[in-house]
Amino acid sequence: MTDPMKAVVLTRFGGSDAFEVREVSVPRVGPRQVRVRVHATALNPLDYQIRRGDYADHVPLPAIIGHDISGVVEEVGSHVTEFGVGDAVYYTPRIFGGPGSYAEQHVADVDLVGRKPENLSHLEAASLTLVGGTVWESLVTRAQLSVGETILIHGGAGGVGTIAIQVAKAIGAQVITTAKAADHEFVRSLGADAAIDFTSTDYVDTVAELTRGAGVDVVYDTIGGDALTRSPLLLKDFGRVVSIVDIAQPQNLIEAWGRNAAYHFVFTRQNRGKLDALTTLVERGLVKPVIGATLPLARMGEAHELLENRRSYALRGKVTIDVADDTVALPPRAA
Repeated sequence: MTDPMKAVVLTRFGGSDAFEVREVSVPRVGPRQVRVRVHATALNPLDYQIRRGDYADHVPLPAIIGHDISGVVEEVGSHVTEFGVGDAVYYTPRIFGGPGSYAEQHVADVDLVGRKPENLSHLEAASLTLVGGTVWESLVTRAQLSVGETILIHGGAGGVGTIAIQVAKAIGAQVITTAKAADHEFVRSLGADAAIDFTSTDYVDTVAELTRGAGVDVVYDTIGGDALTRSPLLLKDFGRVVSIVDIAQPQNLIEAWGRNAAYHFVFTRQNRGKLDALTTLVERGLVKPVIGATLPLARMGEAHELLENRRSYALRGKVTIDVADDTVALPPRAA
């Protein structure tokens, strides 16, 4: 084993106080692996779901979790030719497949790793890996969104929504999104053609008005609740619904039958191909990550609280962790 490194370790399932900062060993690098000095990571809802025990059967404790990495290669395996020491890279660790990103170093299979976009900082790159791959899987692979189609993106100011708006516009789609009124100017700045205040307006009625009764081609569900039941009320015939939310409550999809609707449920599969596609969009200036807050590694519990209670803050985009520094940048409390 190599010299010790600092890591944030999940010691039990529960609240944000379930983490401890510990010194742990870095695993050896296999023939088709790279060891990366982690400069930045980021948080996703999947992180706090794992922390509270939603996937307890898949996560032996104690565990290092986390699903976004941007950093620099420090060692390559004997059969690695794609990268060399000193290369800046970004990627999502294999989900439920080993230690995650809440650490100073990480060892990853080389097929998961992409070259970091040259025009992004490590914090920006780390904020993009899981959400970017999820959006690509959802809109390109599953929904097959195309030029001229119309999409409703739920939660446009969130970590996934901010990237989904930009990717949809890069494809050439018309974008409608839901967001609080205070975020309407923001989501329009990302490319949204119309924004619906979900706190005061029924989005089904508003979509009907905006599309003159025609409906949308695609609904992207990032919020859960009854979105799956209500989505067919928004769809054109042969429309598509893509959901990234694991919803326990039963949903009534009878209206989907009448629309010949297709439903897709996405649990992201990561690979270098998706990252390379995103890098192209980023380096062409078509996609720009949005960071809403930054904390140091030692304050991981606070970062989890912030993400879980994002509606109590004016939080837009991702919560990031500066592993290499004690930087703190927090959003203000919501009005």
